[in-house]
Amino acid sequence: MFPIRDHNPSGKTPFVTIALVAVNILVFLGYFPAATDLELNRFFSTWGFIPARVMAGEGYETVVTSMFLHGGWMHLAGNMLFLWIFGDNLEEEMGPFGFLGFYLAGGVAAAGLQAVADLSSVVPMVGASGAIAGVMGGYLLLFPRAKVDVLFIFLVFFRIFALPAWIILGLWFAIQIFSGLNTPSDSGGVAYWAHAGGFIAGLVLTLPVWVRRGAEAYWRRTDGHPPHPETQFLASRSNVPLIRRRRDF
Repeated sequence: MFPIRDHNPSGKTPFVTIALVAVNILVFLGYFPAATDLELNRFFSTWGFIPARVMAGEGYETVVTSMFLHGGWMHLAGNMLFLWIFGDNLEEEMGPFGFLGFYLAGGVAAAGLQAVADLSSVVPMVGASGAIAGVMGGYLLLFPRAKVDVLFIFLVFFRIFALPAWIILGLWFAIQIFSGLNTPSDSGGVAYWAHAGGFIAGLVLTLPVWVRRGAEAYWRRTDGHPPHPETQFLASRSNVPLIRRRRDF
């Protein structure tokens, strides 16, 4: 199941979201395509977030630099898609500078929880997913019933379903917690606790915005939907034709 878009249009051009996507792509193109595995390891060890190094009083700048590094094409593409889907609406609600601060704070919180999970870890953490998880947490608080189109793929079968944001994002958060509890923190791979930390920070940091809009009264007024007409997409079904069984009588 993979989110591909939401039905929550933004009334303003999301300049900060666009800039963040562009910076992440440009940084990636600046180091990844021509680098060898050895060079990548050295690069990530220098600019990635390593809990043990920070606890030793070094590399504080990597809390920020690690947010703009990615380990591969799919890592980059997936993160930028999620940022594009959910970031524009948060930017519209918070304003460009408020959203930028919110995004960076979510990334810092993500690194913090990942470090707490194993203060002695020497595995570099890279990726924007912690900060983007914060965006997802904020989106969940403000627009819990906004429709999100999810591409479901099973072997040769695929179909697009429109599901409420609270189902998609709530399930995603539950998976991060479950995986974090069942995966050694120093095993490499996905930084589940960074995702969880960013998501929780996003919820908390969005509370003032939610309260200013009336808190529960805002939910009652919008019924959890976006406070404007939703985007309607015509392509909501799979393009795979249905072949019905022929019956001979």
